[in-house]
Amino acid sequence: ELLELNANPARPAEGAVIEARLEQGRGSVATVLVQRGTLRVGDIFVAGSESGRVRALINDRGERVEEAGPAVPVEVLGLTGTPEAGEDFVVVEDDARAREVAAFRAERKKRAQQALAAKGRGSLEQMLNRIKEGEAAALPLVIKSDVHGSLEAIISSLDKLSTDEVRANVLHSGVGGINESDVTLARASDALIIAFNVRANAQAREMAKRDGVEIRYYSIIYDVIDDVKAALSGMLAPEQNEKFLGYAEIREVFNVTKAGKVAGCMVTEGMVKRGAKVRLLRDDVVIHDGTLKSLRRFKDEVREVQQGYECGMAFENYQDIQVGDRIECYEIQEVARSL
Repeated sequence: ELLELNANPARPAEGAVIEARLEQGRGSVATVLVQRGTLRVGDIFVAGSESGRVRALINDRGERVEEAGPAVPVEVLGLTGTPEAGEDFVVVEDDARAREVAAFRAERKKRAQQALAAKGRGSLEQMLNRIKEGEAAALPLVIKSDVHGSLEAIISSLDKLSTDEVRANVLHSGVGGINESDVTLARASDALIIAFNVRANAQAREMAKRDGVEIRYYSIIYDVIDDVKAALSGMLAPEQNEKFLGYAEIREVFNVTKAGKVAGCMVTEGMVKRGAKVRLLRDDVVIHDGTLKSLRRFKDEVREVQQGYECGMAFENYQDIQVGDRIECYEIQEVARSL
């Protein structure tokens, strides 16, 4: 009122789609906000790339109304398909014009998607190559939701979880309940089905049970994100940390018939363990990195030898050892990672 904002009610209606969903028995239902003109029952209109004739208007109190003027939100019944939230709608003069505008918008949307796909093809191909080479992993998902707004929010949040190593791969998404085709797609691609405020029909439930396809039901978006994040974290390769154990110095080299060359050593720092990783140092240069095959005290095989004690060592697939070489003993510890 202070800004004296006005809109002309005596013209064909225009506005924006706030939300859209598919309801059983009612078909596609769009909540729209009229911005200019007056929307009336019987008007032919286009919403995004979908068209239809206004079959009924329902106001914010759930009451049927005959018209809605500027700044009035209403539910519109009569669409042939479900538009996306945020798209604009406009009343047109006849069915032919409605089909023409809807077809033009659908073609424009298709071209935009193709351009986006072409732009991202390099990065997608690189991601697929990393997946094939074992460098990256993908979690395939089929997502169904009750409304477009929730679907967009879920997909956008899952995209933000993706890294160079793991990613959520949304194979298919849509509004409405889970049907047999969703289960067939999930089975063929070993995907998880995420159902947000929707349920599977009886045939889809039976098929999922028979084929071992998991359907997870949610009503809170954060629960979806947390579960997918946990799944992706589990797919991350564990972080490998090196733990230093000790040093030993080779004092003597023995030739043993069955074992090959065995190093007679003195543990000078820390400890050495059987089965641990070892590096052979000659003049402080690493000449071999491998595994300790055998660790003996006198003639007995032992699990570990502490600083100040002598021992005999043999290495896996390595024989080039000399008196004066040093042995660095260490372990690799795997630590679970999270996103």
